[in-house]
Amino acid sequence: MEMVREEEKTFRSGDWGIKYLFRGPRLDWGIVFLKPGTNMGAHYHEEVEETFFILEGQGILKVNDSEVPVAQGMAFRLEPGEKHDLRAAEHSHLRGIFIKVPYLPDDKINC
Repeated sequence: MEMVREEEKTFRSGDWGIKYLFRGPRLDWGIVFLKPGTNMGAHYHEEVEETFFILEGQGILKVNDSEVPVAQGMAFRLEPGEKHDLRAAEHSHLRGIFIKVPYLPDDKINC
């Protein structure tokens, strides 16, 4: 068994962004926290499937050329090759969970 406490992990951008809770051996699992008006960064994966579950806040999930409003309680699954970016609304933060499978840490391609 592996156990972590969220407060023991850090966000990439200090007090916001992506925070991995588990990395490997079969999946990546973590928290995304976006301040109002910020985004996670457009990217895609060649082999990895990525899912998001929105815990609180509002924003936009851009997938390829479409934009989907997101809010608390919504879940999304993205196939390999789908370009995506998650952005918090200008008036709201956005907090969610992400899961990426399989564990391929070098599979991210920035757009």
